[in-house]
Amino acid sequence: MSAPALDLDAYFTRIGYTGPRTPTFATLAAIHACHAQTIPFENLDVQLGRVIRIDLPSIEQKLVHGRRGGYCFEQNALLAAVLRTLGFAVTPLIGRVRWKIPAETVTALTHQLLRVETPDAGPFIADVGFGSMSLYQPLRLAFDVEQSGCLEPRRLVNRNDHVAHQAKHHDAWIDVYHFTLTPPQPVDFEVSNWYTCANPQSAFLHNLRASLTLADRRHTLFNREFTLRYADGRVEKRTLETPAQLLEVLATYFGLHFPPETRFGKPGAPWPQ
Repeated sequence: MSAPALDLDAYFTRIGYTGPRTPTFATLAAIHACHAQTIPFENLDVQLGRVIRIDLPSIEQKLVHGRRGGYCFEQNALLAAVLRTLGFAVTPLIGRVRWKIPAETVTALTHQLLRVETPDAGPFIADVGFGSMSLYQPLRLAFDVEQSGCLEPRRLVNRNDHVAHQAKHHDAWIDVYHFTLTPPQPVDFEVSNWYTCANPQSAFLHNLRASLTLADRRHTLFNREFTLRYADGRVEKRTLETPAQLLEVLATYFGLHFPPETRFGKPGAPWPQ
């Protein structure tokens, strides 16, 4: 049975992309940037008690036609389908989140990213689904080279059995996630997605998150704390006190619109009820 067709025109309208459709690095970089600054990372369906579906028709309906956001298994699966339709060779990969996690803590394989081959510039890592540390531009698959993938410098480090994606924070390089270049089986993404959206131990069940990465700033919402972080180092923070404020921030800064009576999560959760 053939794979479901993707409505490229609808996707490009959604992200505001009007450029070439040839499989070159310039096309990859432009689509990546448009996607990153238009379709927000968010786990709001998890907070509404919904299981996340990662088949392409469900993802397209939600992120493109429904003008919602999503997390890595939705975001990067959509980007992969788009790039394949344009003629890119794309390999989905899976990794372990390390950002702000103690070194001694072992994490599950819960992050999807993409390896994309470009005929004119070689292989790249594309990733529009890592929340507050999502890439704005893809990273060249080269080791120990500082790159400008987002507001802060990034690099990839080869550690024999895995690759570490790192971000430079002040003068220190901090791991964002680890991954291998061995392609997983499709069922691995199904299992990891279920863990992320439904396992009682998943942090996504206990924390409301939204993020949008622009060329010069990043919008981040974590429970009650809304943050604007700029490329020049400025940081603006505000604490949300009411459900109305939460819905206003979601609409204004993330393009996410919900009915005024919408409430996220269970009673007692650490965000406005």
